Amino acid sequence: METLTQLSHKQPVLGLRERSELVNACVKSVFSLPSVQAMQEKDEAKAEAIQILYHQTLDALQTLLNALFIEDPTPVGLKSILEPLGPWMYSEKAHERARAVNSNVSVLNHTLLTLPFFMSSGFPALGLLLGRLILRIGDPDEEIGREALDGITILYTILELQKRARDKEQTNKMDLYETNKRFLGPYNPVSPCQNILRVISEFGDFLGPQQVKDLLLAALEGLKGGSEALGKDLGEMMQLASEVTLSSVLEWYRNRALEVIPEIMQGIYVQLSHIQEPRAREVALLPVSLLASSFMTEVVVALLMCPLPLDSNGAEMWRQLILRKPSCDVRNLLDLLLTSLKEKPVTKKGRASIVPLAAASGLCELLSVNSCMGRVRRIYPQLLLALLIQVHYHIGLNLPGCMASRKDTKDAQPPAFVPVRWVVKVVKTLLLKMGCSYEATFLEDQGGWDFLGQAENHHRGVSLLARAMVHYSCQELCRILYLLIPLLERGDEKHKITATAFFVELLQMEQVRRIPEEYSLGRMAEGLSHRDPIMKVLSIRGLVILARRSEKTAKVQALLPSMVKGLQSVDGQLVVEAIHNLKTIFKGQDRKFSDGLVYVEMLQVLLPHFSDSREDVRCSCINLYGKVVQKLQSPCTPAMEEQLIGTLVPLLLVMQEGNAKVSQKCVKTLFRCSCFMGWELPKRAYSRKPWDNHQQTVAKICKYLVNTHRDSASKFLSQSLEYAKNSRASLRKSSAMFIGSLVPCMESIMTEDCLNEVKAALENLRHDLEASVCICAAQAQDHILASCWRNSWPLPHGDSWVCDPATTHRWSPSCENLPTSHQRRSWIMQALGSWKMSLKQ
Repeated sequence: METLTQLSHKQPVLGLRERSELVNACVKSVFSLPSVQAMQEKDEAKAEAIQILYHQTLDALQTLLNALFIEDPTPVGLKSILEPLGPWMYSEKAHERARAVNSNVSVLNHTLLTLPFFMSSGFPALGLLLGRLILRIGDPDEEIGREALDGITILYTILELQKRARDKEQTNKMDLYETNKRFLGPYNPVSPCQNILRVISEFGDFLGPQQVKDLLLAALEGLKGGSEALGKDLGEMMQLASEVTLSSVLEWYRNRALEVIPEIMQGIYVQLSHIQEPRAREVALLPVSLLASSFMTEVVVALLMCPLPLDSNGAEMWRQLILRKPSCDVRNLLDLLLTSLKEKPVTKKGRASIVPLAAASGLCELLSVNSCMGRVRRIYPQLLLALLIQVHYHIGLNLPGCMASRKDTKDAQPPAFVPVRWVVKVVKTLLLKMGCSYEATFLEDQGGWDFLGQAENHHRGVSLLARAMVHYSCQELCRILYLLIPLLERGDEKHKITATAFFVELLQMEQVRRIPEEYSLGRMAEGLSHRDPIMKVLSIRGLVILARRSEKTAKVQALLPSMVKGLQSVDGQLVVEAIHNLKTIFKGQDRKFSDGLVYVEMLQVLLPHFSDSREDVRCSCINLYGKVVQKLQSPCTPAMEEQLIGTLVPLLLVMQEGNAKVSQKCVKTLFRCSCFMGWELPKRAYSRKPWDNHQQTVAKICKYLVNTHRDSASKFLSQSLEYAKNSRASLRKSSAMFIGSLVPCMESIMTEDCLNEVKAALENLRHDLEASVCICAAQAQDHILASCWRNSWPLPHGDSWVCDPATTHRWSPSCENLPTSHQRRSWIMQALGSWKMSLKQ
């Protein structure tokens, strides 16, 4: 260190980073030495030499620090020397704290004596340095406390000199020091807190917002470790000194902390992870309630920036707002959170915001405090609806910086944090705290909590919740009802869907009679033409509920055609939901629709969903189709006949998909269609056995269809070709087999375009990824080609291609032995010949 001191006079000077590393290394090597008493006891024969060497070492360190300061006599240079000393001032070992305080005071004293610079920007790190020295005033070791107070006096003198230098006053340094020493008072070992209060009160002229923040954070540092790690006396004294510092600073300089509240809250959050002792945590949280009592909005905004999901530290900061005195106004606090819950998590520019999610998290913590439940009930309807809308907004949303906290989980890999699940949890918590346990259980049993967090089922989850609240006569429903009416027209699509889903279920309430019809029946009627299918289905649900009232029945039935028409091109799940609701209108009604037009339109809506990829949708649509057919009344109109004939092929093909449940529904619906139309289908048409080994059954069915409904044969073929493109292999397979038997039955009905379309479809199926589909497509091709001879289809005169079924079912190059009747010209045989050539290639 003496060598380094000599080198400090040489060029070039050390940079800022190098100087900090050098000071840190030297301080660590010296401060970590055992106490001089311990070293002397270990080697009593050299006790005097040890003491001499020890003091030489401390002097060498201090000389080096002073020399480094002279090397860079600037505010930044001074800060780089004092910062490495800070952590040692909180050591649990008295001799280490004493060395740190002594070094700080020595550097400050050297600064006072030389004072080579004018600090126009204020004393560097004043708040941190002052805070660390203040805490040491309360040290159990009186010598440390006395020296710390002396260091504060020197610091105060330096600041005074700077102030007078600006005013160009000439002052004697030592005289000013002695005056300040008397001004700040003598050290009081019995009640050091009196010294702390005096110091804080007198430093007011030199404390700006940043200094107040640093002073508070320095006081928080003194709470680390707890009384067990530091020792009972030291721990208690540190907590007392920190509490006095925090409370007095915020009492006298609270307004100066306003602009640095976010930094203070962040500092508290970071320090809490290092403070475990309960009493110390209470002290550390003190600034939260003190600041919130005056600047609640700013504190809440700062707490909304806590990392999500909230860990125990962030949660405790939220609860501190109302658990400790002085507590903030709970009513205003809840209003602030409600305002944040009304924000969208994604702005127009596409930027994600954690504010609504953070507000929901903060609300969840406040709900754990029973004392604020009365205030929560005041705005319960607004909170519930805002949270439900936030659930919709957060579906599929991954917000930046949101991940599961490792602090509160024992697993190496914490569970993934899904924002929408967290908001759903807050909804559930709110319901339970408001006494809606039956409603929460109902949703649990019906899977409603899962529905809420799914894009396709969110409206169903909201409907289940509202239905449960109506069923269990929730006391807040009237307030929610009147709140919802203006909400229905606000916000974007997600906002409107959530609000409408809740409102529709409330139409079951008696109080709805008081609402003008334009807000109930009129609004639902308008929804039938909405561009969003979910809004259409919700409107149908609302109209069905209104139809239960005798005064509304006729008006709702008049809207029935519009309801059904609105379901065209709607997702299958939504169609099922809507038709189930519409069934209640027909059930028990005396009025019959003579022309059956509405029923036919319902059948048209259901038919496309027979091939839906979801089993439950297929089952429901096929089953509902059969039930609607039962509603049809004679005589059968052309529209009815055309619709039901168009159902034959879909039912026959879907029946072959291999799903027992779906097949059973197909058989029932096919039977109902046959009964109404008087069809005499082959018995095997109702069989659910696979067609694989029963090609004759398929041929018999196709022959019946073509003979009975010759005008619809082309439609049957078109439907079959459409199913050949289906995403499910079972339907592609059954369609290939059906086409192979249907085409030969059509004979002269076939057009050249249809035959080309069949050829292309089967060729595609022959290259299908599913092997069984390829086999069935190849068999269908062979069957079509072989049937030419059996069915006596005319052949072109002199054509060299002919089918010989008696041998290989392949085209034969010879036609010498064919009957004369098989040598006629025909375009269809030319097409089949070309097809055969392409197959051989």
